[in-house]
Amino acid sequence: MTNKEIYLDNAATTRVDDDVLQEIIPYMSNLYSNPSSKHSAASKVERSIASAREKVASLINSEPKEIIFTSGATESINTLLKSLSLSNTSKRNQIITSVTEHSAVIDTCEYLEQQGVEVTYLPVQKSGLIDLELLKNSISQETLLVCIMHVNNETGVIQPIKEITEIAHQSGALMMTDATQSVGKLPIDIVDLDIDFLIFSGHKFHSPKGIGGYYYNSRNLKHIIPLLHGGGQEMGKRSGTLNVPGIVGLGKSAEISRQEIKGEKNSTKKLRDQLENELLSIEGAFLNGDKQQRIHNITNICFPGVDADIMIKMLQEICVSNGSACTAKLIEPSYVLKAMGLSDKDAFSSIRFSLSKYNTEEEIIHTIERVKEITTQLKTF
Repeated sequence: MTNKEIYLDNAATTRVDDDVLQEIIPYMSNLYSNPSSKHSAASKVERSIASAREKVASLINSEPKEIIFTSGATESINTLLKSLSLSNTSKRNQIITSVTEHSAVIDTCEYLEQQGVEVTYLPVQKSGLIDLELLKNSISQETLLVCIMHVNNETGVIQPIKEITEIAHQSGALMMTDATQSVGKLPIDIVDLDIDFLIFSGHKFHSPKGIGGYYYNSRNLKHIIPLLHGGGQEMGKRSGTLNVPGIVGLGKSAEISRQEIKGEKNSTKKLRDQLENELLSIEGAFLNGDKQQRIHNITNICFPGVDADIMIKMLQEICVSNGSACTAKLIEPSYVLKAMGLSDKDAFSSIRFSLSKYNTEEEIIHTIERVKEITTQLKTF
């Protein structure tokens, strides 16, 4: 086991599903036509894209026409936040978000502030959840958009999106959620949520990197101004030759996820709980984030007095993280954990373990043994 890599960083990215890979290969060899062309070979590819769009739409219970493909979550977030602000002809000039959003949201909102948009950053409670009463008190007739992520990428905390959407709509504001960590892992019904915009990214649920997109409620199409202009693809909302292999792979992942979502949730949660319970038995260790309102594949644990960077290096064959993959190389404590009330020292002592359907009990047992061994070593120095 010591020579085998154990991958527990699935919140950063996931292995491409074997069936997805097989689905993609023909579109990188024989079926390579540009779907925008007019000949019969292109028509075959165009039909495959339509099929993939239907599969993605089916996963979240939307209409296929309400799915726009992009390069991933960051592009989708930038497109929606910027275009909603640019297309705004009302007196509404406020965006409400939270301090624990992904950096793609935070950085885009900071850019929009420089353009004159008012942004309110809601704090979170120790649990990582926002305070709904504070949201109600912050929202007004000036609010254009509420943007709150569904599942936090560092802690796995699940925000009550349906309730948040109801609050937003009661004041006439739009609602957008970054569902990058939940699409393909949790059942999502956009009709039930009554949401306006939802972000997703393929490589978080066993598709290739470089493909993702967003859902938009068709009544809000007028609000979307494309970032990219050119060929008019994706109903003119995202120009550029389509990433056919990526789209086909994303469709296959959506199809697989829809079939496996319940069973995968139960099996992964069982392994996550086994890992978590054993690691929390280490003296002083504690869980970061709400224990109940969270996704089944993530646990974020603080080991006080242990330098997480050193532990990660000593784990060697076990891949884990001490923060978001987009910010983990920065030598500063996690802003998500800091917002939840952790000290710099405890934030630097926290590690995220994120599982997938490919993890095994043997891997979990080995990880438990190694983490316990290393924490003992580091605490004796």
